[in-house]
Amino acid sequence: MDALPVSALRGVGPRSAAKLAAFGIETVQDVLFHLPRRYEDRTRVTPVGRLRAGDHAVIEVEVDLAEIKYGRRRSLLVRVSDGSGALLLRFFHFNRNQQQGFVRGTRLRVYGEVRRGPAMLEMVHPEYQRLAEGQALPVEERLTPVYPTSEGIHQLTLRKLSEQALQFLDGGRLPEWLPDELRAGLGLGDLRDALHYVHRPPPQADLAALEAGTHESQQRLAFEELLAHHLSLRRVRERARRLRAERLNDDGELLARFIDALPFRLTAAQQRVIDEVGRDLSQSHPMMRLVQGDVGSGKTVVAAAAAVQAIAAGCQVAVMAPTELLAEQHFSSFADWFGVLGIEVGWLSGRVKGKARRDMLERLSDGKARLVIGTHALFQEEVAFERLGLVIIDEQHRFGVHQRLALRDKGRSRQRVPHQLIMTATPIPRTLSMALYADLDSSVIDELPPGRTPVQTVAIPDSRRDQVMQRVREACREGRQAYWVCTLIEESESLQCQAAEDTAALLAEALPGLRVGLVHGRLKENEKAACMQRFKDGGIDLLVATTVIEVGVDVPNASLMIIENAERLGLAQLHQLRGRVGRGRVQSSCVLMYRGPLSPMARQRLAVLRDSNDGFEIARKDLELRGPGEVLGTRQTGMLQFRIADLVRDQGLLDRVERAAAYLTDNAPDCIQPVIRRWLGHAPRYGEV
Repeated sequence: MDALPVSALRGVGPRSAAKLAAFGIETVQDVLFHLPRRYEDRTRVTPVGRLRAGDHAVIEVEVDLAEIKYGRRRSLLVRVSDGSGALLLRFFHFNRNQQQGFVRGTRLRVYGEVRRGPAMLEMVHPEYQRLAEGQALPVEERLTPVYPTSEGIHQLTLRKLSEQALQFLDGGRLPEWLPDELRAGLGLGDLRDALHYVHRPPPQADLAALEAGTHESQQRLAFEELLAHHLSLRRVRERARRLRAERLNDDGELLARFIDALPFRLTAAQQRVIDEVGRDLSQSHPMMRLVQGDVGSGKTVVAAAAAVQAIAAGCQVAVMAPTELLAEQHFSSFADWFGVLGIEVGWLSGRVKGKARRDMLERLSDGKARLVIGTHALFQEEVAFERLGLVIIDEQHRFGVHQRLALRDKGRSRQRVPHQLIMTATPIPRTLSMALYADLDSSVIDELPPGRTPVQTVAIPDSRRDQVMQRVREACREGRQAYWVCTLIEESESLQCQAAEDTAALLAEALPGLRVGLVHGRLKENEKAACMQRFKDGGIDLLVATTVIEVGVDVPNASLMIIENAERLGLAQLHQLRGRVGRGRVQSSCVLMYRGPLSPMARQRLAVLRDSNDGFEIARKDLELRGPGEVLGTRQTGMLQFRIADLVRDQGLLDRVERAAAYLTDNAPDCIQPVIRRWLGHAPRYGEV
């Protein structure tokens, strides 16, 4: 059925087929796996007198009166009744013929949502059909599915197509790719039964379970969809292991010098991850490792150790960060550490122009520059490397996957690709990691450096702004420094920058004697860097900033963080911002200042942050509250478009998914590609190599 075109179904001509194809429906199998998102119960006629606001119901009524009401919006009002009660049908869009069809005494079959109106219960723009004298229409025998749809594709069209596709299903033309032994061991039902039930549930079906996606038939399909995603990523890993990479072996002398010269001692967790990365780099297939660590856990020094090993083996290293500010922080750290080793650190961003850019491009292409740090400018077409052996990517989820692959492809030479080390300070819950990063090995830095103290967090309304400013004044008088972060719900960068400028001016006026600095996205890079350096050197007491300081800024003397409009930010971003303080030995605080009234979700978010400093626990709660698309960021949501699975709801399936993937790999490898194709189609997927 995956090869049978949708045009094989009645009523699908070339134009319809083109619209369906644009919506992702090209075959009869695609129709079967285009699943309902909710259901309507049209299996019984409900007396009007038993209706309540919020009901979705079928009624049979007679027209009592039809009139046009003129007000702010012209509307056609049709009063109907059935002997048990009366109801109003309201139409805002109508024509003369429609109006004339509502003659007193006309019998109607109506379906719609019941709402509370000014005078009586109403249905607004319900579906209806006229009944001839004495005509008795049968009711639906099953719950009516409501499918995801698109412009030009009517709901009735999808129902008719699914009805025909189910007939093909009855003909036994849909293969079951999960072997009987596997399904029995995992307690999985029959695929055909599950599809029938989900497309056409019986009247007695548990509608609450279906709406929640927890019915056993939906769970059977969700399991197979999660399995398809997991198998596709395992296949990416298998392909990657067939690629070749440079063996980055060395005698360890340069790495030992690097570690000895550090102004701090590595934690046991950092040393463990450095060893894991080192073993990967010595292999002849490319490393693909994700390093997770909470804010302040020391991921950058782990990346630097990997870079030292690659450079000692004669290769080049590229470090890519999502923002200029974070890239500059990495440049500063790497330059400090590598200067004593005699290794020059190169810089390349979109703002590097003219002769400086030409010189850097030349030094990369002839191999004189061994290490370069920059932004997405690193994967632009004119950038070429002489021998790129290692790619380090920070905050992976902020890059589109294709950007990561484009940088990797810069290192393709002699049938080899560079190793990849991917870092994130946004801890990824295990459920997401299992489902979405199955192509990556994972290391976790689960220990903070000594001396880091948990940040005390409070949430207070902005009506207490004066008290907050007094707290800032006292902290700065005691020789400490503070951040004041401005956030706006508007996406406009100019409006955010304006808000930061206004706030800085107001704070400078309200806190005379304090040196107030300002950083936002519209400052020139040299101005931004100079301001950050003055803050780091102690020349600024209070730094007013937009969320550009979210990652990478390290000022141990800063012990107070104020976040305005904290209710507008997600948990992960709030946790990242809070991580800018608590880097010294002084007790640090974070004030989440909010504008009431708070929504229930905002109240939950602030409570989670107030009660926990554990980034992984915060990430888990963030996943529950906002879902994976929001947690990882919009650029990654393309890989999260599940048809029926839900990573939060269905996380209990993931252990069985891993077991099933291992079983198929060992016992039924021929079934893997058909399962992937059934759910993911023929399009290239995340991380294709």
